[in-house]
Amino acid sequence: MEIALIFLIAIGALLIFVIGIYNTLIRLRNRCNNAWAQVDVQLRRRYDLIPNLMETVKGYAKHERETFQKVTEARSQAINAGTVKEQGAAENMLTGALKSLFAVVENYPDLKANQNFLMLQEELAGTEGKIAYARQFYNDMTMKFNVKQQVFPSNIIANTFNFKEKEYFEIEEPEAREPVKVKF
Repeated sequence: MEIALIFLIAIGALLIFVIGIYNTLIRLRNRCNNAWAQVDVQLRRRYDLIPNLMETVKGYAKHERETFQKVTEARSQAINAGTVKEQGAAENMLTGALKSLFAVVENYPDLKANQNFLMLQEELAGTEGKIAYARQFYNDMTMKFNVKQQVFPSNIIANTFNFKEKEYFEIEEPEAREPVKVKF
């Protein structure tokens, strides 16, 4: 009787332990998903600003068709990216295209003084900061989630319940590691 009671208590304690680790993994996974959703919100805000910015620039720089095409294509790829890795590559491409657009603007002093353009430039600069913060928060949550899955004894429970590691949202190209310069 006493052995059966000790056995039941041990099984109960083990079950509570497993449930605790499982719930922690679920919470961390949900925080990662939420953090990615916040990154996505800021990226969408950026994508929404780009057409307005381009229309303003087009009014002054009608012959810069190739630059506008690159920005449009990069924006489209970024919007349609499926995985975190694809999103990172698309963002690298979009950052490069935006740099080209801002280089074009340097040749148009009237555009640099346009109030609408200045407002869009300020919004884009603010959004870039929010994207950086959201990216950092997502990567922090990803690190916590991945570490929890890798350490003992959580790794046993993570493998048992088929938890998968999250990808970091990284910028891969060295020139893309530089901030987008919005200078007029």
